[in-house]
Amino acid sequence: MKFLVDAQLPRRIANWLNEAGHDALHALDLPLKNLTPDNEVISHAKQDGRIVVSKDADFVQTFLITGEPSLLLISTGNINNTELEKILHANLFGIEAAFVSSRFVEVTRDALVIHE
Repeated sequence: MKFLVDAQLPRRIANWLNEAGHDALHALDLPLKNLTPDNEVISHAKQDGRIVVSKDADFVQTFLITGEPSLLLISTGNINNTELEKILHANLFGIEAAFVSSRFVEVTRDALVIHE
């Protein structure tokens, strides 16, 4: 799977996804780096067939209106990066399976939510 990790998440999430066998970029890899506006993140994700990984509710609104881009929403609230990685690691197979049939998946502290 191809991912684009948004600016407010650490680069190490993209690195970890790459180590898990995926093709992941971080916003820092884009020309405007962490200053890349959401609409350009969306454009880049659509162009490359990437799933946006974000905590930003603006991406949810865009998805609900346009159906794009595919979205992995991180809804854990305030959490340290190590705990976030543990949650993502524990849910990776579920995330992969969910994106076979869905374009919007949400990870909370306690659950994996597949949105229709």
